[in-house]
Amino acid sequence: MTNVTIYHNPRCSKSRQTLALLEENNCNIHIVEYLKTPVSSAELTDILTKLDISPRALMRVKETEYKELALADSSLTDEQLIQAMLTTPKLIERPIVLANNKAAIGRPPENVLSIL
Repeated sequence: MTNVTIYHNPRCSKSRQTLALLEENNCNIHIVEYLKTPVSSAELTDILTKLDISPRALMRVKETEYKELALADSSLTDEQLIQAMLTTPKLIERPIVLANNKAAIGRPPENVLSIL
């Protein structure tokens, strides 16, 4: 049985579909509702490293907060973008699944099967 962590938003259909897929694959699931229990800087940095993407690539650019905080500004540093996600967790793309020292974004949900 694979141990997995899912950074989950129960209001998101893709997040619910990904959770169901993990359940179907008999995973031992640790659910982190990141809007209720925000990720730490170390966790977010670890996720970005495992995904091998930039902070901006993990951001939900269509969220109102992205525009309100002027996060499209290309002069912003990775540290500033990470801080924005820590302060406003709604900006973090979801769901994120960690398993076997790897990470995947469940968009589409089947993406996570590659790390199980």
